[in-house]
Amino acid sequence: MIAVSILAILLFSSAAAAASPANNRAGTATPIKHLVVIFQENVSFDHYFGTYPFALNPAGEPRFQASSDTPSVNGLSPALLTSNPNAANPQRLDRSQPITCDQDHTYTDEQKAFDHGLMDKFIESVSGGGCTDKTTVMDYYDGNTVTALWNYAQHFAMSDNSFSSTFGPSAPGAINLISGQTHGVTPAAIPGLVSNGTLIGDARPFFDACSKGPTVALSGTNVGDLLNAQGVTWGWFQGGFRPSSVVNGVVTCGTAHQNVGGATITDYIPHHEPFQYYQSTANPNHLPPSSVAMIGKTDQANHQYDLSDFWAAADSGHMPAVSFLKARAFQDGHAGYSDPLDEQNFLVDTINHLQKLPTWRDTAVVIAYDDSDGWYDHVIGPIVNHSSDPNDALTGPGQCGVARVGAFEGRCGYGPRQPLLVISPFAKENFVDHSVTDQSSILRFIEDNWKLGRIGNQSFDAIAGSLNNMFNFSRDDEAGKLFLNPSTGEVVQHGDD
Repeated sequence: MIAVSILAILLFSSAAAAASPANNRAGTATPIKHLVVIFQENVSFDHYFGTYPFALNPAGEPRFQASSDTPSVNGLSPALLTSNPNAANPQRLDRSQPITCDQDHTYTDEQKAFDHGLMDKFIESVSGGGCTDKTTVMDYYDGNTVTALWNYAQHFAMSDNSFSSTFGPSAPGAINLISGQTHGVTPAAIPGLVSNGTLIGDARPFFDACSKGPTVALSGTNVGDLLNAQGVTWGWFQGGFRPSSVVNGVVTCGTAHQNVGGATITDYIPHHEPFQYYQSTANPNHLPPSSVAMIGKTDQANHQYDLSDFWAAADSGHMPAVSFLKARAFQDGHAGYSDPLDEQNFLVDTINHLQKLPTWRDTAVVIAYDDSDGWYDHVIGPIVNHSSDPNDALTGPGQCGVARVGAFEGRCGYGPRQPLLVISPFAKENFVDHSVTDQSSILRFIEDNWKLGRIGNQSFDAIAGSLNNMFNFSRDDEAGKLFLNPSTGEVVQHGDD
């Protein structure tokens, strides 16, 4: 019955995928002709940048020394490091400690950790169930471990005031990236996953043969529908999307890799693939593109690809205008099965490769995250969307302020603060943006740059802050290149050096 209901709703409410010509008919509003969004997992701003730009620099670890004119960030002050209002002080995690336990990052518990904005209940509310030491949730890395990200921040632009659109885990964060709207779910209620028709947890995408467990579908419009309507090439490229086998029509996504701790991790995670929740943009059986030349255009793959397809297209001169890259799970940064060192290898290999392509001259790379994993961060963002769902808890049981009449419930936000970086020949150099942005700001940049219009239907794109403050569109030179060592994160070459 559920499947029948889903399909009946989607027949009337989902936007159909239009055939997409090779080139955008409308051009772009900025010099950026290629946007690459690298969407990583489960990091708060303080967890990676809390002491930026000051690293401890112990012997035997990659050294980080900031430029003397590095701007300050809203990070961990001496008082927060030594007299924190939580039950323990934050502690530095050494480079020898890349594998950590996973924290609690559910919609309700994250709000409880914020405690009316006092930001003092992280240990009680979001320390991981598998964590022997519950104070780990407070801890952070510095530039001796997340060295590449700190070096990218030195040479390009980063934000210290960017947030999850809502509270909650991976699936809502990924959906907010592409639609700014987590409402419109069928079935309308699954405890802990869906409430009042809104996605608040990690239910799996209905239109994905590799999904296991409770599945849901989303109605409405996503950015892929808008891009198709304007003839803009695009794709979501995820590690492990290509099936390991198809036997009698049964698709298996079973490829795996070892992380730095020696654990074998399955590459593909369905609920990290947001377009698979929408019938209009799904590739349920993970079909390959019909040819390299068709990558980014509408064919049997329907814009959903394996990560290897991105490089096949990019290296042959067929890079789509808009590309979302998702690492294999062991390199996506998610605590518990990934780590900052494996993540660094993926980020650096990807960005080094992109900088060697002719398309780099008009490319922007955005590094963003789907949720905070529950890791401590001391900043509460503006609560731009109130909610009175039973799962809310920010200002009291069942409360995230008072929802306005007609608002979709279960979308309390903005949620936790996360890293956001822009790497491009047009990115401002050694710049920290303090303006308020959220995950849907990336969506808004795509909409504005390719003149797509808005999602509508209470999408956060209508109120999202702009990313434009992180760019200098008059800049276009070799200073916009920075090659790093993927293992250490240290600078190999800068510009024409």
